[in-house]
Amino acid sequence: MKTQNHAKEWGLHSVSYWVTLFLALGIIFVGVRFIVAPSVGAEGFGIGIIDAHDLAYGRIKGIRDIFSGVVLLPLLWMRMRAATAWVFTAAIIVPLTDGMIVLVKNGASDVPHLLIHWGTAFVMIATSVFLFRK
Repeated sequence: MKTQNHAKEWGLHSVSYWVTLFLALGIIFVGVRFIVAPSVGAEGFGIGIIDAHDLAYGRIKGIRDIFSGVVLLPLLWMRMRAATAWVFTAAIIVPLTDGMIVLVKNGASDVPHLLIHWGTAFVMIATSVFLFRK
C-alpha cells in the first residue's frame, strides 16, 4: 500500500489545499469554543444548553471537533492529496447529520443554523470533488 503522495505538485498553490486547511482550522476553533465556552458553542450549533448537565456534552463535542480538524493537518503537511481527499470526504457526514439533528430538534424554520451545517457540507462536497481531481 502506498503511504506517500509522490505527486508533490499539490499543495500551497492549490485552492483545494487552502479550503481544506481553512475548514480544518475552523472546526478546531469550533471545538475549542465548545470546550472553553460550551453554552456559546451550543448556541452557535443551534441547540442550546438547557442545564448544567449538558455542559459535559458540549465538551465531548468539542474534543471530537478538534480531532476532526487535527486529523487533516498531517495529511496537508505531507501533501498527501489522496489521503486528504478520503478523510475529508468521510468527514462530510458530520455537518450533514448535524443539520439533520438541528432540523429534527428545531424544525425547518431554523434556517440560519441549517445553512451553517448544510452550507458547510456543500462546501466540503465541492472541495472533495477538487481534491479527487488530478
